[in-house]
Amino acid sequence: MKVSYQWIKEWISTDLDVEKVAEILTDTGLEVESIEKIEQIKGSLEGVVVAEVVSCEKHPDADRLKVTTVNIGQNDVFQVVCGAPNVATGQKVLLATVGTTLYPNDGSEIKIKASKIRGVESQGMICAEDELGIGKSHEGILVLDKETIVGEKGSKIFNLESDEQIEIGLTPNRADALGIIGVARDLKAVLNVHFDKKIALKFPKIAEIEVVQGNHPHFSIEVNDLTKCPRYAGVLIRNVKIGESPQWLKNRIKSVGLNPISNIVDVTNFVMRELGTPLHAFDFNTLSSKIVVKTAQEGSLFTTLDGVERKLSSQDLMITNGSDYLAIAGVFGGKKSGITEKTTDIFIESAYFDSASIRKTAKNHSLSTDASFRYERGVDPELTITALQRAIYLITEIAGGKVDGPIVDIYPVKKNPKQVVFQKNSFKKLTGITIGIEALKQIIKELDIKILKESEMDFLMEIPLYRVDVYREVDVIEEILRIYGLQKIPIPEQVSIPSELNFNQNKGNKIMNSICNHLVSLGFYEVMNNSLNSNENLNFFTNNEKEMVGLLNPLSKELNSLRNSLLPGILQSIEFNQNRQQSDILFFEWGNIYKKIEEKYIENKHLFIALSGFFNKENWKDQKEKIDFFTAKGIALGIIEKLGLDKYIVEEKNDNSFSSLNVSIKINNLILMDIGLVHSSLKSHFDIKNDVFYIDVHWDNVSSVLNRNKTQYKEIPKTFTMRRDFSLLLDKNIPFIEIEKIAKKTDKKWLKNVSLFDVYEGDKLEKNKKSYAVSFIFQDDEKTLKDHDVDQIMNKIRIGLETELAAQLR
Repeated sequence: MKVSYQWIKEWISTDLDVEKVAEILTDTGLEVESIEKIEQIKGSLEGVVVAEVVSCEKHPDADRLKVTTVNIGQNDVFQVVCGAPNVATGQKVLLATVGTTLYPNDGSEIKIKASKIRGVESQGMICAEDELGIGKSHEGILVLDKETIVGEKGSKIFNLESDEQIEIGLTPNRADALGIIGVARDLKAVLNVHFDKKIALKFPKIAEIEVVQGNHPHFSIEVNDLTKCPRYAGVLIRNVKIGESPQWLKNRIKSVGLNPISNIVDVTNFVMRELGTPLHAFDFNTLSSKIVVKTAQEGSLFTTLDGVERKLSSQDLMITNGSDYLAIAGVFGGKKSGITEKTTDIFIESAYFDSASIRKTAKNHSLSTDASFRYERGVDPELTITALQRAIYLITEIAGGKVDGPIVDIYPVKKNPKQVVFQKNSFKKLTGITIGIEALKQIIKELDIKILKESEMDFLMEIPLYRVDVYREVDVIEEILRIYGLQKIPIPEQVSIPSELNFNQNKGNKIMNSICNHLVSLGFYEVMNNSLNSNENLNFFTNNEKEMVGLLNPLSKELNSLRNSLLPGILQSIEFNQNRQQSDILFFEWGNIYKKIEEKYIENKHLFIALSGFFNKENWKDQKEKIDFFTAKGIALGIIEKLGLDKYIVEEKNDNSFSSLNVSIKINNLILMDIGLVHSSLKSHFDIKNDVFYIDVHWDNVSSVLNRNKTQYKEIPKTFTMRRDFSLLLDKNIPFIEIEKIAKKTDKKWLKNVSLFDVYEGDKLEKNKKSYAVSFIFQDDEKTLKDHDVDQIMNKIRIGLETELAAQLR
């Protein structure tokens, strides 16, 4: 946000230079990012003075040149060669002295040097309008009034004002500082507290106009949605003359980065930048003597000031004349109701609109205006009438016209200030700073916070309405600290961290880094996506919308809820890459997901891995390996092995709608990972063509298992393993995991491993059948197994397979 140094000084009396003001503002949280000098004319005529032509003679070697002697006061006399036809003795002129740089209107640059022109010495230049950059004429030098004082600076002659434009990196919570008044408040508070000043804000002149709650003699105001528009006020001004703004107003408008348009529009922009309250001016003849504030009809069309026809939503609040749309409330005016050169009667609107409503409308139409920017963050409802009275005063001063009737103010339910209980010892508890009660009260007073009641232990405070972000005790502490000085917070000599906490955090980070390094070694790339996403995307991952954590005031409909899965962000990254011819995807992301169960918010950490396309790059030796479900499963089991986990089981699950194939890896009924294939409907939603396989690691569950899992030394067995194989004929729909579960359930003592080493499906088998070749590895760490021991176990496994899966030995 850009503010003017000179404008700030109109609100408070201070002799501080702009650098010191910037330092104070930064210390209070209004971080100054840059300071830029603003000049009405480039160079501000620095080095240009009023001179009197004492003599004027013809140049001895040039017919069109003259040799003059000029006096700039205090007996300073210079010889200047001039080529202007109108130069004459006794004239008061503007002289650019040696060392001056001029910036003519053509964009060039003239540096004045002492020189010889046709053999005659010249010490300066007598200037024409265009050479000074103040006009276009070059017919001759600029001749001033005879009463002009010799030696006067050129900038003073033309009332040129120089200013400094201060650019503030405003944080979203500081809606109160979106006007000069808010910046001045903070500066005043610091000067009074730390510089022992007694400065009060100098409020500008306003028109003392009667305010009524009812209808106006010449128009009526009706607000149909008081939730979206709690307050609406307006006034009628007749017989105004539309034209250019006076130079002072143009200067102020330019000093905050705006371009002057016309006197009426410039006044509304001026008041908005001064008080932070947006105003809007309508051509009164378009109103039909009626203002109705209501929501739009779904799908209706409206042409805004920029000439764009926009499709309206039933959630959009509109300013109408009862039948026709005039403006999108708080966002953008309409083309038909705008101010033109022919306008004579105007209606000025000042309102307090609901911030959430304005934000949604602005985002829906991809509009960001100065007005919507302020309404989205929250304006001061108490300044609604003041802003209108300020605009009336300025318009009647610079555009003529006369106020017709009173200000009409529709404000049926007055907004009450928030109250906060502030414990007197809370400031020290939170900041470590001891501050006296009287000093505390002074800062509170400077912040416009009222102390309604004081007890021995606490204050009951009333927060001003313009501070929409202050509603808790901790917020008040932050406000006090801003003015007291954030830099005064003491830095402790020692910082103690519980060793157990530190150890666990380091251990957890080391394990995470180890997994990251493992994945990177396999060719994966880490991605980071926004923790916010749209309801449209997130609905795929829940069966209950009430579990979703939505934002009260989302920036846009694309970012209106906290994610309930990392998959939407990953899929958006895949879509982005595939659209740029990067079809082989190996991504992983760490992040939290969020749910709301009843009234409790739950946050869980996950590691999400996504694979699509081919796993390895094409080379002369190896063929490209297309990623499939077993690629993903192999990576998942590799992570399990790297974590040193055992005694896990793999189970098939069908409890979600976003996956067409899904299995879980569990330990003691605790899900560690889900492995799956993204459903075709979800791929279609994100416009992804290739199959996407994923591994969703429930890291909180993994961490809890790791904490229970103790690494122990185990001696290498001295005994030999024994292997048995089965060739099984099964139904096609039976996965290998079912065979593994039956085998491990049959024997938990000696069976060490079950693996699938061959699969056959073909016309030599019965329809809907397949053949699995499965190996079973047995070992006893204490003694060598006998054949009959293993055969007995294999027989039990066979019976289990035949009974539960209808398997046949081949």
